[in-house]
Amino acid sequence: MPVNNYKLTDLDKLVSLSKRRGIIFPSSEIYGGLASVWDYGPIGVEIKRNIKDLWWKSFVSEREDILGFDASILMHPNVWQASGHLDSFSDPLVECSETGKRYREDNIFIAEKEDKGKKQLFSIEANDIEEAKNLVNDKSTEIKNLKDYKEKNLPSPEGGILSEPRMFNLMFKTFMGPLENENATVYLRPETAQAMFVNFINVFNSSRKKIPFGIAQQGKSFRNEITPSNFTFRTREFEQMEMEWFCKPGEDENWHKYWINFSMEWFKQYGIRKENLRLRNHDKTELPHYSKASSDIEYNFPWSWGELETISNRTDYDLKAHAKLSGKDLTYFDQSTNERYTPFVIEPSMGADRSVLAYLCDAYCEEQLENETRTLLKLHPKIAPITVAILPLSKNEKLSSLSKKVYDILKSKYNTQYDDTQSIGRRYRRQDEIGTPICVTIDFESVENDNAVTIRNRDTMEQMRVNIDRIVEGIEDSITEMQ
Repeated sequence: MPVNNYKLTDLDKLVSLSKRRGIIFPSSEIYGGLASVWDYGPIGVEIKRNIKDLWWKSFVSEREDILGFDASILMHPNVWQASGHLDSFSDPLVECSETGKRYREDNIFIAEKEDKGKKQLFSIEANDIEEAKNLVNDKSTEIKNLKDYKEKNLPSPEGGILSEPRMFNLMFKTFMGPLENENATVYLRPETAQAMFVNFINVFNSSRKKIPFGIAQQGKSFRNEITPSNFTFRTREFEQMEMEWFCKPGEDENWHKYWINFSMEWFKQYGIRKENLRLRNHDKTELPHYSKASSDIEYNFPWSWGELETISNRTDYDLKAHAKLSGKDLTYFDQSTNERYTPFVIEPSMGADRSVLAYLCDAYCEEQLENETRTLLKLHPKIAPITVAILPLSKNEKLSSLSKKVYDILKSKYNTQYDDTQSIGRRYRRQDEIGTPICVTIDFESVENDNAVTIRNRDTMEQMRVNIDRIVEGIEDSITEMQ
């Protein structure tokens, strides 16, 4: 795929494009919206579906050692008791004395600056310290996370004073049945992983797989985030693509490295520029209670580096916790070694929504033409929502008839769109903005003389004339050049 040297620095441009072109809309917008909840429009749903399909192909369909799974969102409350979510799935929350606005403690950074010999303190809300430094943009200013301070009465970003931190559980609670009481309490799942752990024996017995093997699923999860932010990056409802890899203890560290490399290459394979990806290993202070080691694949978003996927070595924590509370045997017997053990688990956990956002950010490009700025999404052809757009030069009856014939040839092979509204120039720009790799134009020469069409390359705007009988080969050649 041709290199996109453009760096998106203004997220508002992408948000505006997303709404204008039917990629992502604010949820319930006619009622003022619902904070940090988003809907995927006709174009966005195709991009998201393509990314999910490519993940499924790489992690399930093309492998004999990983099985697909689709669990319910509602689960027995004991699942979350065993996993630790009821007791420890919480974030420290602080509140501004002036506005009542609430923040995650780890998203508040205190900046210290010397002014006439006196130490001045002010606070910044940011996802991490790198973003905080970028917002301050002054190397002489010392910046620390709020949780590193023991002092009270620290300033709020809103101008007031920050309260003492208190714990806030992130799970959404609801009730099952006609009565809303403690006995009817259930939760919207905060992750898809636990269903694969509690179904480990079911999958193993029904599939007769031998360790190592994996269970994979895609699905919605819900977290009552204190401070959702940055478009679809941190939201309260989101979709995960997770795989649990069950392996023999002692082999877990090698498998952890394997899945880190596998995941990193997956992002690059479909067009994310390698300079916008990095690996960050968690230090011991930030590891979850179940993790022996965790590594984030991060993307360089317009605001700063942010997590796309976490690959964790969960050890045997989850299976042992569920075995203990349920009283069920979740061990594995290896007939080849006559050995019984609880498997270790390596978990690549990727966000579908964050992946969509990263691919959009990486593909967004502005090019200065002679009389205008061309905006386009240089999406990988397998991620692009529309692969081929059929564009008759005008609404002339003969052109329309031949164009429909071309559309019928291509629609079973590609995700194809027929568009005959507005001028041809505006239609090209519209297709550029949604990332369509190939435009096919039918003109009067096509009808009257050569039975050929013009194939236009999105990235280079180069055009070539191809006979309709060879249109599929011509499109394939053009797509191959873009990958």
